[in-house]
Amino acid sequence: MPTAQLSVYFFLQAAVILLTCRLVGALGRRFGQPQVVGEMIAGVTLGPSLLGWLMPETQAALFPRETLGTLYVFAQFGVGFYMFLVGTEFSTEHFRNRFRGALLVSLAGIIAPFALALLLTPWLLGVPGLFAADIAWREAALFLGAAIAITAFPMLARIIHERGMAGTPLGTLALTAGAVDDAAAWCFLAIVLASFGGSWDSAGWAIGGGVAYAVFMLTVGRRGLRMLAERVRPDQPLSSTVLAIVLVLFCLSAWAMDAIGIHAVFGGFLLGACMPRGALTARLREMLQPFVVVFFLPMFFTYSGLNTQLGMMLDPDILLAAIAILVASFAGKGLACWAAARASGESPRDAQAIGALMNARGLMELILINIGLQAGVIQPGLFSILVLMAILSTLMATPLFNWIMRRHAARDPVLAAGTQ
Repeated sequence: MPTAQLSVYFFLQAAVILLTCRLVGALGRRFGQPQVVGEMIAGVTLGPSLLGWLMPETQAALFPRETLGTLYVFAQFGVGFYMFLVGTEFSTEHFRNRFRGALLVSLAGIIAPFALALLLTPWLLGVPGLFAADIAWREAALFLGAAIAITAFPMLARIIHERGMAGTPLGTLALTAGAVDDAAAWCFLAIVLASFGGSWDSAGWAIGGGVAYAVFMLTVGRRGLRMLAERVRPDQPLSSTVLAIVLVLFCLSAWAMDAIGIHAVFGGFLLGACMPRGALTARLREMLQPFVVVFFLPMFFTYSGLNTQLGMMLDPDILLAAIAILVASFAGKGLACWAAARASGESPRDAQAIGALMNARGLMELILINIGLQAGVIQPGLFSILVLMAILSTLMATPLFNWIMRRHAARDPVLAAGTQ
């Protein structure tokens, strides 16, 4: 396809993607769901699971295979920059405030999913269409465990913020546990990416390089970023020079993580987490977050949806694997976190709420499995199963959390007053 034609297709695709995501997102909000949930579903509807099933010729004409490379680049840039913005809001205060209880919940939310993944992996490796043919057992188990253990940290933070619970014991515990679980899941994913298809020498190089880069950013990098932040005044807009420097640093950080064999999103998040809090990060979020969320993320959801083939669930083996993975995902994460919260002394209400919140996967799950699909670790069958798991677990999180809070508030007027 000529290069000029790529731009013709891209602008049409962008218009369709944005319109569909806004419409489905607005419909989701009418049912009490966040915009991002509707956009996740919209991405799937534009793929072979719905549009390609109802109107295959239209879907093929709108998204020719030759144009998907352009869409992929925009999607990866957008999700990398979104992770950068998530990093700018990452706070270490949560760890200091509720570390002991959060550590117990986090360990339960990691150990139980990985234990279930270890049990399921030998069987799943024999099901065609799930894992790469040459994947090692340990790599498959680590990837599946990370996919089950991950939490939708940005969505969790949004729910807690919207309910005015950011400074409460429940909010602090949930945010801390979610952050620890996500950090562990990303570390295991990095190990899988570094070791898959190569020797453990290359894995050690990638992991060692990632650790060295993280240490560099947390020491030298932070000092340099602090000097950059000092050039920004709270009462003045962000200069184009400072913005250009941040964009250059983001691209270099993403490149560094890609170059050592991990993934660009790690570089984006690490840079954001190292940015000094204050006027600089506030201005960056104010300037960039609306465009990244409204324009780039829908492209990522759609690119994920184009690789999702829910029709594969009609295969009895794939369907049975999907049921087993869904049960393991919901039970392994939600019930384990609830039990750990109760064991650490949390009230029945708070323990149930933590289990509901920690069970949501959302965008973080989609990022993780897209990386796995791109790297060849998983195949379309498992990718589709995990997309379905991400959507269902995210759909359930807000209604279940609200129901738990209303149920306990109705039983105790004191709790009702405390949640308002």
